[in-house]
Amino acid sequence: MQKSLSRRLFLQGTTATVSAAFAAASTSSLAGTKPEINRPTPLYGPPPGVAKLNANENPYGPSPAALKAMMEASQKGAYYVYDSVMRLKTMIAERHGLTPEYVTLGSGSSAGLAAAAVTAAQTGNILGPDLFWDTTSRVVELQNIGEIKRLPKLESLAIDLDAMYSAIDDSISMVQVTNPNNPTGMLIDPLAMRNFCIKASKKCTVLADEAYNELTDDSDANTVIPLIKDGHDIIVARTFSKIYGLAGMRVGYLIAQPEKIEQMEKYGLGWYGLNQAGLAAAIACYEDHQFMDYCRAKIKEAREMVAAAVKENGLTALPSVTNFMFVNLGALNAESFRAEMAKENVLIRGIYRDYTNWSRVSMGRLEDVQKYTSALPKVLHRIS
Repeated sequence: MQKSLSRRLFLQGTTATVSAAFAAASTSSLAGTKPEINRPTPLYGPPPGVAKLNANENPYGPSPAALKAMMEASQKGAYYVYDSVMRLKTMIAERHGLTPEYVTLGSGSSAGLAAAAVTAAQTGNILGPDLFWDTTSRVVELQNIGEIKRLPKLESLAIDLDAMYSAIDDSISMVQVTNPNNPTGMLIDPLAMRNFCIKASKKCTVLADEAYNELTDDSDANTVIPLIKDGHDIIVARTFSKIYGLAGMRVGYLIAQPEKIEQMEKYGLGWYGLNQAGLAAAIACYEDHQFMDYCRAKIKEAREMVAAAVKENGLTALPSVTNFMFVNLGALNAESFRAEMAKENVLIRGIYRDYTNWSRVSMGRLEDVQKYTSALPKVLHRIS
């Protein structure tokens, strides 16, 4: 993506520009994570024998209900998705005591997050912690229409809400908090998060990226969606890519004040970017609590396996409530570690920003997580 793309295209709400910039940012953020494996690649999913643990996907999805709905919906693929869109928006809104005007859908949560960033850039800069999932927000920097201001590093890698509130000045139009955070996996205390959002939203828009919210033990306690109903200037981003296992079906949503929804929809295709099968899957599994409980249990079991292996090999990891863990490699380089794990047919993430000794691993199927734990001592020995 070249920075020469004009601001004029953004101001016209050209979705192609936002999408291209987002794709460039995504490619940049994943640089160096391609599998170093010589074998035919299947049309869908990872090659046989490869543990794909680099993208926080939930391989236990889609749920049986979602699969059935996708099959039925595909037979009606000739028709546009407006009716399905309205049905899902209504379901989401009613779940939180709102009306559909508070909800907008998009291609995963990424489309909405990018639109939120571009909207914020019209009046100021974005404030975030030093480390968060910033791929969508970096669209504004790629286009030279805004800047991301970051808090100083903390040794704990936690988000300092007090410091963030103090850093909000007249140049900041939106503060962004990923909760639980990615790549750290850590969750902010719900009362502290609520109080921060109430205070900060009086000074600027607050964007709470809750992509991993449903992976926590109590998703309702850990969301700030009720504050939107109370009238606060808060945007909450959610996705069907994580707990629901629909990353490849690309369905997500934002919840915000109706006037904010209207502003953000100027910078995206909205429901035109969705497909009938993905929407059908989302509708079918949105309230599938049995499936979500099953996934949480499997993911927790995988986290316990990784935590035990990390400890056995003399390493440490941050406490995670998500489907990934952030492992401290000590003096070792995370990119070298990633490359060597790929030789063992285990795909993980490399370096984030300048956190050169921190390595993120996703929780896949238990047999794939076992590949990671088995390869861990061999790879550590090779690169130590």
